[in-house]
Amino acid sequence: MPVAQILDDARELQGELVRLRRALHEQPELGLELPRTQETVLEALSDLPLEITLGRGLNSIGAVLRGTAGRDHGKSGGHRPAVLLRADMDALPIQEESGLDFSSRVDGRMHACGHDLHTSMLVGAARLLAERRHHLAGDVVFMFQPGEELLAGAPLMIEEGVLELSGRRVDSAFGMHVFSSGGNTGGFLTRRGVMMSAADALFVKVRGRGGHGSQPHAAKDPVPVMAEMITGLQAMVTRQFDAHDPVIASVGMVRAGEAINVIPDTAEFGASLRMYSDASRERMQQAVPRLLKGIASAHAVEVDIDYIVGGQVLVNEDDHTAFAEREIVELFGEDRHVAMTRPLGGSEDFADVLAQVPGSFINLDATPLTGDTREFNHSPRAVFDDSVLASGAALYSHLALARIAQLAST
Repeated sequence: MPVAQILDDARELQGELVRLRRALHEQPELGLELPRTQETVLEALSDLPLEITLGRGLNSIGAVLRGTAGRDHGKSGGHRPAVLLRADMDALPIQEESGLDFSSRVDGRMHACGHDLHTSMLVGAARLLAERRHHLAGDVVFMFQPGEELLAGAPLMIEEGVLELSGRRVDSAFGMHVFSSGGNTGGFLTRRGVMMSAADALFVKVRGRGGHGSQPHAAKDPVPVMAEMITGLQAMVTRQFDAHDPVIASVGMVRAGEAINVIPDTAEFGASLRMYSDASRERMQQAVPRLLKGIASAHAVEVDIDYIVGGQVLVNEDDHTAFAEREIVELFGEDRHVAMTRPLGGSEDFADVLAQVPGSFINLDATPLTGDTREFNHSPRAVFDDSVLASGAALYSHLALARIAQLAST
């Protein structure tokens, strides 16, 4: 199958993909319950020869495209190759300030991370691959996932059987993510090995004894203890962890008191903890409570610690990433590929898929080609350029076609 034909066909779909992306953008939904998004995607897939499975505990969509090549040559049933392609569909609890004419119509919700683009590109790939069923000597599983921002959708879909949706465990898995800044619009970025961090959450309540602001000695003030804990976390990660295996502790929530002359009973803070190895994560789970309890004990106050283990480290399998790099260059040319020198600080629950199935996660630069907005994902002013939609759909399709052909030939 000539790669130029995939690109040409993807470009013909560009207008359709833009309309779908903007429809999704106007009606963002959060978390695991995305009924309108699910309905919109199902309508976009309705004329394709797909076997559809809907999630039971979440508004997910699993779809299987059965390739017809090789069915008369012993490559049938459970022995046929299977490749999974994934897109996430959920939005964020952000009030949009992009100024786009297709901005969110739902107050306090926004597709600020580009999941509307991911979904549209995967719909485009389903259409391109359906037209090429006779070239597929295997099956393609399309994973339309809610709840990525919660790092919960992928593990739930795995639990409900998405990896075996074709009748057997998929052989390979590929995902893609767009970014709203970077300055290399249309460029594909890959990295072998660790690509994204694990993400844990920390919630802490310091319990002292309130009193009058003029008499701190007669109270047990939790506020300076909380402040010491926050600075102690920052010092700890620089002194107890190797700088070449970094740990990030970012306190994003602090809450204490209502009046300036009243010492409160309690003070609370919450933090995001990021690690790039399982070893560092295990050490953090021990080091954080030890630090916080020690500081609390020194000040004769109590502390409640809720350490929540979240998404795991995303690790791209070397051979699958090398394969993806070759296919990117074949499809688009060397100037469209960039090898990342270091991992990203963000987290992704596609890591749960890659922990069970070899594959690779690929970034796609969607920096706006016009205007002055260059804000990063999750900003209320983040803008993504629609021009990358056809490229993303083409790459999804090409990866599935090439990988199935490779597997079928072995």
